[in-house]
Amino acid sequence: MSHLEDLANRLDRALAGADAALAASYPGDRGVRQPVHTVYVPGDRYSDKTVAEWSAESGQVLAEFGGSVAEVAEAFDLSPDLADQIYDRVTAKLADEPIEDLRIDFEDGYGDRPDEDEDAAVVAAARALAATVRDGSATPFHGIRIKSFEAPTRHRGLRTLDLFLGELVREGGLGDGFVITLPKVTSVEQVTAMVTALDALEAVHGIGAESLRFEIQVETPQAILGSDGTALIARMIAAGAGRVTGLHYGTYDYSASLGVAAAFQSMEHPVADHAKDVMQVAAAGTGVFVSDGSTNVLPVGDPDAVRAAWRLHSRLVSRSLARGIYQGWDLHPAQLPSRYIATYAFFREGLEVASARLRAYVHGGHSSYLDEPATAAALAAFVLRGVECGAVAADEVETLAGIDQAKLAELARRRIG
Repeated sequence: MSHLEDLANRLDRALAGADAALAASYPGDRGVRQPVHTVYVPGDRYSDKTVAEWSAESGQVLAEFGGSVAEVAEAFDLSPDLADQIYDRVTAKLADEPIEDLRIDFEDGYGDRPDEDEDAAVVAAARALAATVRDGSATPFHGIRIKSFEAPTRHRGLRTLDLFLGELVREGGLGDGFVITLPKVTSVEQVTAMVTALDALEAVHGIGAESLRFEIQVETPQAILGSDGTALIARMIAAGAGRVTGLHYGTYDYSASLGVAAAFQSMEHPVADHAKDVMQVAAAGTGVFVSDGSTNVLPVGDPDAVRAAWRLHSRLVSRSLARGIYQGWDLHPAQLPSRYIATYAFFREGLEVASARLRAYVHGGHSSYLDEPATAAALAAFVLRGVECGAVAADEVETLAGIDQAKLAELARRRIG
């Protein structure tokens, strides 16, 4: 054995623990689609007709206030060509898949009510969701937001989760798209408690071990900075023991907790950007998705009010996308047109350049960019997200980049490093 081989073996032994820890903590992309949004519907207002109702209302609002390519171009300050590229795609999306991720809300959107009332609403919602899963009309991703594991609401949150899961399993409605949202997390211990609860409920209801997943809502300053001065969100992901799928920013709870006046609470306030920067760094390489929050300025009222709210929402969605946050919350059917118009415009504006760079990277040829593997993965991920949400057709990518969707996914979801 040469001196170099001996040295390399010594380094392998010395770094074995660090290598294993890196692989465990940063497994990379999960290889699954990330929804572009999560829609929150109060638990007592959800039914098996909710998605169809949101589809009809969002399509009607678009037809009324943006009923042509020219109107959309004007309302959203898009070029006529870009508006033309996205208009039919958006109308089709609103008809065929208006909601990508649905959360039946038994927290702030539902409020505090007598136990018997919440129990009845939980059972009804679980039955309705199961019906959509059975008939194939369920949104690709769906689930429930329970009350937090803080002391005053812990028992109620656990009771709601138990009831919902039990009914969903009995009705044959528990599938791969199901996820639970844990709000207002203030400690690593609450995440550990959630894991304990899911372990127990899986056993009680005959659910496959370690199959239930949950999201952490970052709505409190304690989730970002602990009392000891450390950033807790990375520890929360680790405490989730592989069950955490997302970190969702809570615009208004978080801002209010820091004393930001109501008039200035926004997804683009500096305190919001700081929190989301921490979330992105903590989640990078873990396979955990990051989601922005919502705007509470709704597109309702007269034409000027609707279009002003659309422009605000569109700008905020575009801003999040540019910052690498590909998901947000929507609270009203009239927000769906602006969600998809902004999202589709983002992916279509960058499609040709990203595809040309991918073609040069994969097939060789002239390019003014010298792209490395990590950048190629980012380019592929950008285009793949466009395909998965409906902004881009797979055959367009084959024409522009010379690769099919399978190759695109292989490039996008490879582990770099």
